Amino acid sequence: MRAFITGIAGPALTDRERAFLREAEPWGLILFQRNVTAPEALRRLIDQARDALGRTAPVLIDQEGGRVQRLGPPHWPSYPPGAAYGALYDGDPEMGLAAARLGARLIAADLAALGIDVDCLPLADVPAPGADPVIGDRAYGQEPAKVAAVAGAIARGLTEGGVLPVLKHIPGHGRATADSHRSLPVVNADRATLEAIDFAAFRPLAGLPLAMTAHVVFTAIDPIAPATISATIVRDVIRDSIGFNGLLMSDDISMGALAGSIAERTRAAISAGCDVVLHCNGDMQEMLAVAGEAPLLAGEAARRAAAALAAKKPAAPIDLAAGRARFLQLMSAAWQPARGLA
Repeated sequence: MRAFITGIAGPALTDRERAFLREAEPWGLILFQRNVTAPEALRRLIDQARDALGRTAPVLIDQEGGRVQRLGPPHWPSYPPGAAYGALYDGDPEMGLAAARLGARLIAADLAALGIDVDCLPLADVPAPGADPVIGDRAYGQEPAKVAAVAGAIARGLTEGGVLPVLKHIPGHGRATADSHRSLPVVNADRATLEAIDFAAFRPLAGLPLAMTAHVVFTAIDPIAPATISATIVRDVIRDSIGFNGLLMSDDISMGALAGSIAERTRAAISAGCDVVLHCNGDMQEMLAVAGEAPLLAGEAARRAAAALAAKKPAAPIDLAAGRARFLQLMSAAWQPARGLA
């Protein structure tokens, strides 16, 4: 297996994509709304991709709720943004955590039914006043302890449903004043502030099996390179200060925050200490460039990848109808779904 995760272009696997998966051997696959039509078609796409790879490779998706959910009505339920859990937590912490855990458990049931076994959730980003709204209501709150508590409940819910969580965007995207999809955010906060707020929200979650980097420059630590391609931040902050020892994947290297060719970005992320590079847009020429630079998984990266997959547990039994009814009851004061939770 090679140290990258790839997207594909559409709702059906092309012959060229099938050959690419077979020959390039990416560690995993990530899905987006462009890949999604109806449940049966999505299951078929996943089966075809795994058949081309010759193994039950991990399949990832961003299914947060709110603005970021690749699956939605009419085939799948809507879920609330992270801020709704935070609002419920403010009134009753126990209820807020119960709702977050149950919501994630229900999401896991939706994903597992399709063969998707990794959700790029939870966030531990702590928004700051004046920050770009790209995080906004995706976040659970503005206090590190609260954010970590809700994120931990979501991670437990996913795990109970047989789906691996991905902690993001480590070491923090909440203070960024630009959207890294479009341009490079630069954060000028001092190290003490970052340690006390931004990084603090991630520390209680350092035992999670997978995490995704932030394309953000923290000038107090590395004045030039964003976290994804900064060996200093990966080593001194993500691995040492936060204590994360799981599989570290980059955020999407085709995003506007990063400079250079796709090949250069791939090399830079791996050299900085990312175990796996994430490439999402399904552009075949870029996919080939990533595959040409991504190394075979070996050493510590291979160990972390194996440990991450070993952390996946069989789904615990759940009465889905009762669970959905209970979830709506818990969330009634903080969220009114536009189209219901089917």
